[in-house]
Amino acid sequence: MKRITNLAAILAFAFASPAAAQEMGDEDSSRGSAQQADRTRIDPYIEASQIFTWQFYPVDELVTYTQLAAGVDAQIRGRNSGAAVALRYERNFAWNENARDNDTLTGIVRGYTAIVPRTLQIEAGALASRTRVDRAGGSVLAPIVGDDDNVSQTYALYAGPTLTTRVDDVKIDANYRIGYTRVEGPDFVTLGGNAVDVFDESISQSAMVRAATSVGVPFPIGVGVGAGYYQEDIDNLDQRVRDAYVRGDLTVPVNPTLAIVAGAGLENVEVSARDAVRDVEGNPIIGPDGRFLVDSDSPRRIAYEADGLIWDVGVIWRPSSRTELQASFGRRYDSDTYYGSFTWKPTSRSNLGIAVYDSIQGFGGTVTNALSALPTDFEVIRDPITGDITGCTSPTIGSNCLSGLLGSVRSSVFRGRGVAASYTQQVGLMTAGIAAGYDNRKFIAAPETVLAIANDIVDESYYITTGVSGPIWSGSFSVNSFANWFDSGIGDLGDTFSYGSAATYQQSVWRNLSARAALSIYAVDNEITDADIRAASALLGLRYDF
Repeated sequence: MKRITNLAAILAFAFASPAAAQEMGDEDSSRGSAQQADRTRIDPYIEASQIFTWQFYPVDELVTYTQLAAGVDAQIRGRNSGAAVALRYERNFAWNENARDNDTLTGIVRGYTAIVPRTLQIEAGALASRTRVDRAGGSVLAPIVGDDDNVSQTYALYAGPTLTTRVDDVKIDANYRIGYTRVEGPDFVTLGGNAVDVFDESISQSAMVRAATSVGVPFPIGVGVGAGYYQEDIDNLDQRVRDAYVRGDLTVPVNPTLAIVAGAGLENVEVSARDAVRDVEGNPIIGPDGRFLVDSDSPRRIAYEADGLIWDVGVIWRPSSRTELQASFGRRYDSDTYYGSFTWKPTSRSNLGIAVYDSIQGFGGTVTNALSALPTDFEVIRDPITGDITGCTSPTIGSNCLSGLLGSVRSSVFRGRGVAASYTQQVGLMTAGIAAGYDNRKFIAAPETVLAIANDIVDESYYITTGVSGPIWSGSFSVNSFANWFDSGIGDLGDTFSYGSAATYQQSVWRNLSARAALSIYAVDNEITDADIRAASALLGLRYDF
């Protein structure tokens, strides 16, 4: 954890530094500096708070914590660089003998800097998040004060170069990404005598290159050819995902706002793993770290393989600079596939985004890919008492809601399909938003291995988050709510439903010092097990913004 914390801090410093905002071009340097300053915001802060948490189910107890926290929120805007930073570290000191002290790092960092302006840039990102893991390996949002044996910490990092250039009329795009993801929490959960392995860590790599011409230059239609490669190596039982493809595509204009796109190619996908070490009775052996011991001498077993033709057809619709629809249907992974996106900005103060996705990955690849898809102008939604990230970033693009992204933490590779949508609106000085989505994960596991029990199991997550914030009286307020429904593919465990709401008010006291008050309530329901939770919390504290 210390290694990951240090890396996250380095990323935050690199992108939050004022020097990271590049010069503003050929304009007068003083004018450029003024514009740069207007577009750069760095807000470090410290907090000291007293928290009262009343858990009234399954036990009735009141726990008191003193919380010390430090963090930074930043937006960097330069001509050749940009970043968004939202990092927070907190330490909770328990006053009760039956409660434990704990510390937590949460946040998201996403940024880029140009090596060669408009041609070559380096991108990087990091995530630290906390969720609650249920008995089926499902991960649900549940703001937790203090420590809990079922708490799961997810850490992720990614980085890589992106190249965009032209050779005559041909545009060339290429990128490479390497990512690392780790989950710290319960190692496995027991289901009817069978252990469901929880994701540990993985390294994912992806590379892509594509050359294409624009419609009308030099041909009446757009022509493109590209290739890509993806590999994820998962520590649990030495699982591996490999996906390599080559394809060509055409863009045929119908009118100035509508075009038909079509593509075809060849793809090879392979998912494989090794078995666990077994005792003389054939039972898998769990090591001192709580994980299945990998039998490195066992043959690599194929869990899934697809090799052959892929194709898709779709449309691109751009009726204005504020509206864009991309939708495709095709054949991939030996089955039908659907994917696309829709963005609409009806005004400069509102934004709607919808995305449909379909891919084969492990948990780590899903997290790092979502990080790389984030814009560099997002803001995170936090629980005002715990500081946990409780929903989507704003604005949200793709499958970047944590409710769906962290929906299941099984170690097995899966085919992930779903839809995510969000809408934000500024009303006067207030900002309101809502996001919702659905995530479906069908797990893929090799036969004759300990993970075979997970093969073809489908976990589903439905989620919705809402929020509104803005100035009120002489202070500011925010109200955030969330609901998350996790439907386990293991039928005898039932569904898990978590939901909650929190409100906070902040009032300036003197210069950069402000007083804070917050109330929250959350619940976790399971229709079969006894894992229900009901809790409410209150906070009183001070905050100093530097």
